[in-house]
Amino acid sequence: MDKLTNNDDNLQWRESSVKALFPFIVFVLFYFGFSILTRDFSKVPMSVAFIISSAVALTLNHKEKLGKKIEIFALGMGNRDIMMMCLIFILAGAFTATAEAVGAVDAVVAIAQNIVPHRFMMSGMFIVSALISLSIGTSCGTIAAVVPIAVELSQALGLPAGVMLGAVVGGAMFGDSLSVISDTTIASTRTQNVEMRDKMIFNFKIVTVPSILCVLIYLLPVFAPAADSVSSVSVTLSSYIKIAPYFFLLIFGMAGMNVMLLLLIAIILNLIIGIHYGTFDLFGGFTFIGDGTVSMANTIVVAMLAGGMLQMVRYNGGITYIIKVTEHFIKNKKLCELGICFLVGMMDLFTANNTVAIITAGPIAKELSQKYGVDARRTASLLDTTSCCVQGVIPYGAQILIATSLAASISISSFTIMKSLFYPVLVGIGIIVSIILGVKIKDRNENN
Repeated sequence: MDKLTNNDDNLQWRESSVKALFPFIVFVLFYFGFSILTRDFSKVPMSVAFIISSAVALTLNHKEKLGKKIEIFALGMGNRDIMMMCLIFILAGAFTATAEAVGAVDAVVAIAQNIVPHRFMMSGMFIVSALISLSIGTSCGTIAAVVPIAVELSQALGLPAGVMLGAVVGGAMFGDSLSVISDTTIASTRTQNVEMRDKMIFNFKIVTVPSILCVLIYLLPVFAPAADSVSSVSVTLSSYIKIAPYFFLLIFGMAGMNVMLLLLIAIILNLIIGIHYGTFDLFGGFTFIGDGTVSMANTIVVAMLAGGMLQMVRYNGGITYIIKVTEHFIKNKKLCELGICFLVGMMDLFTANNTVAIITAGPIAKELSQKYGVDARRTASLLDTTSCCVQGVIPYGAQILIATSLAASISISSFTIMKSLFYPVLVGIGIIVSIILGVKIKDRNENN
């Protein structure tokens, strides 16, 4: 048997075939089906669902030897974009762990509490959550850090807890889609081969108006506190120093610095700050870096398994089949953009994981965007914003589940939070409007 090289240029892709989609169908039925039956989306690990669907992928095409199919699957797992994505995941995990160890998250919360006037607390919680999520690159981590504070403030100010938590979750989703170290940013840019800075610019074009509207909604008198006498958390110079690496990431990320170099420098800055303030010694810092990288193991495994499964789907003609079917519905660029949003949105509904949804839908979206002339930067932005939009409104999503679990003391339900979760709905409207009106795209030499 001929050995495959480390790229897929020498592979002979098969003709369009609906059978090639069976692994994906098995993945959806297995993961979503068991989750519905058990009423618990944490019962079936995402990696197990991908292992099952990958096994199905390897049983297809009986004319091909198993050895070659395994090589093709491994080729997909080791795809350059998948490996680059995994490397960034590793560095992002190390940065997040060291930042938390230094106390940067607590510092951001404290500073935000002092900056935001209490009479603007609802809109302030949205802004605080957005800033924290933008800094640490995770909506779940932001929600975990801010929800306990939001619950206490809602009780102290006599505000509806559901609205307060809706503001927290909405702000967290805003920051998550724009952060340079967010899983969704990494996945969307790597699957489309575009720069993070460019994707963020396109994101801003979609989310700016919805975010402003959301802040204005939370400023309505009905959401104002009955009093303005909540004690502030003390903020010292050390608080600002601890969040310096976040500003470094934001400023130089927007300036176009290589994200891996950016993360490496930010990790070093966290180490210096932690050692200076005696939070940990050098070896303690190494421990946090190690723990941070390991914390991304599940995401990395899922990304690699998804890459292998999608390689088999593509090799057997599955993506070609999807493109041929969509030709009956997609006739122009706008319908292609709408189709990309629908594709990643459905993936997120079934998987309840926006990163996995992007990784799964990304290769198909890339093929469609190339066929219908959709700019790759625009495609990456649509994948990111749509997945975050859907993830923010599903009651079984990790974000809302974390919020309800941390607010167990006040017995609040997912649907109570969703009633006041304005941001994802406004972003969904913004995405549709941007597709209808079109987005002006300035040519860049790096555009792929």
